[in-house]
Amino acid sequence: MKVVVLAGPESSGKSWLAAQLQAQFGGLMVGEYVRYFIDHHQRDTCLGDIPAIARGQLAWEDAARAEQPDLLILDTHLLTNRLWSQTLFGDCPAWLEDELLARHYDLHLLLSPDDVEWTADGQRCQPHLADRQAFFRAGLDWLQQHRQPTVVIGGDWEERRQAAFAAVGKLLTQPL
Repeated sequence: MKVVVLAGPESSGKSWLAAQLQAQFGGLMVGEYVRYFIDHHQRDTCLGDIPAIARGQLAWEDAARAEQPDLLILDTHLLTNRLWSQTLFGDCPAWLEDELLARHYDLHLLLSPDDVEWTADGQRCQPHLADRQAFFRAGLDWLQQHRQPTVVIGGDWEERRQAAFAAVGKLLTQPL
């Protein structure tokens, strides 16, 4: 099983690109648990919600891993939970990083906020490009510090799709 994670700031195309990857390569896609959480609770999140959100994301990921697909596409993972917790609340449960580092991910596609417009959807809260760029840099710093396999994806929507297809196509040709 090859595991690909889409990471990056809001409105950079993670969900769209995850669906594009699944349509191109097949596999199993796992969505973003926090969207389900917010829809279910009908309120903004708080620091006390972060453990439940992270555990929900892990449960969805673990259920998908148990199916042993050839390709597992994660619309997000605990890095995003960790970064949002730090961004919104200035704190984060320490166990998130330990749990994140305990798991194997074959490739992180880190989406840049540049060259695409922010789109409001009722759950997004970073309309300013500078905020999304800071979120992107924090993600890139973490991935590089922990030597995670990463490809930065930028450009317009078609350039993002082509770059992601190339990176995942290359990953899928590598032996298990």
